[in-house]
Amino acid sequence: MKKPDFMKQKVMLRVLYALLPLLLVAIYYFGWRVLAIVAVSFIFCFLTEWVMTSQRNGKISMACFVTASLYGLSLPVTTPFWITAVGAVVAILFGKEVFGGFGKNLFNPAIVGRAFVFICFPVELTSRFVPVFRGFPGGFTQWSFASLNTLPSYLTAEKIKIVDAVSAATPMWSRRDFGFVTDMIDLATGNIGGVFAYQGNPCVLTAGSSGEVCAIVILLSCFYLLVTRTIQYRLFLGTLIGAVALNVILRHVMGLHDVPPVWFTLFSGALLFAAAFMVTDPISAPKHKTSQWIYAIFIGMMIVLFRYKAVFAGGVAFSILLGNMLAPSLDLWIKRVLAYRKKGSAS
Repeated sequence: MKKPDFMKQKVMLRVLYALLPLLLVAIYYFGWRVLAIVAVSFIFCFLTEWVMTSQRNGKISMACFVTASLYGLSLPVTTPFWITAVGAVVAILFGKEVFGGFGKNLFNPAIVGRAFVFICFPVELTSRFVPVFRGFPGGFTQWSFASLNTLPSYLTAEKIKIVDAVSAATPMWSRRDFGFVTDMIDLATGNIGGVFAYQGNPCVLTAGSSGEVCAIVILLSCFYLLVTRTIQYRLFLGTLIGAVALNVILRHVMGLHDVPPVWFTLFSGALLFAAAFMVTDPISAPKHKTSQWIYAIFIGMMIVLFRYKAVFAGGVAFSILLGNMLAPSLDLWIKRVLAYRKKGSAS
């Protein structure tokens, strides 16, 4: 096997710079185990791409490390390391290399890996969320909450024992299943954790995956990417427009109040994280301007629809995968429409 050779990709480096604040915030809220998960993701993404590129005398792309970061930050902090490794290998091998490597993949590799472990290991990926650390220095002096068997101090101070709790739920699950709505400020800052009552019994409010928690930091990182023209604003903005549009139609036009308010839709779950870093992937997204608007709006609408009707409260990964499948056809259709109009004008 030859010595690793890397592509120089300034765009991918800027994405990594933008992800660094999210990693630091994730460590503050969840402890140093977040860094360990991302490190495992880095190692196995790199090794998989190194092995595959060596077979065709290619170079390792910096996009490999972007995939590793996005995939690692999309996981709950309690995810076992072996599951992290499996998903990382699947992300690179089946999300990118089977299509011929960088620039040829149809799907976003990080989403492929995340969707794979979500389907194959649903218990580990959906039932082991934990609350965040609070106050200074937060998780910077902690490894993690290994599980809900050890509660943070601000919960034990309320004299709530986990053995007495009915369940533990993220903001989206707690709203849908228990009718408890997390405060907008807590969703925006990522300060998610506490105890709420359901039918007279205590339930523990937990945060989601490590990279999706703090909406403010996600938006600041996205602003950096937009200013540096690293991502297309149409893809980011279109996702938000699609989500808001269908949310308003379902809730306010059709009267379906099981659909949450717009602010809750935007700030809860992985919508902002995905809109800023995954929908905007330049490889799996369409290239034509009109196609990009349609693609992004479609993904935003599908996220809201999946959250409303699917068994699981989140639907970001599957929405993006559907969009990825639609992207090549969108470009083809738009080109044909424009060519037909041009031909009609000329005649």
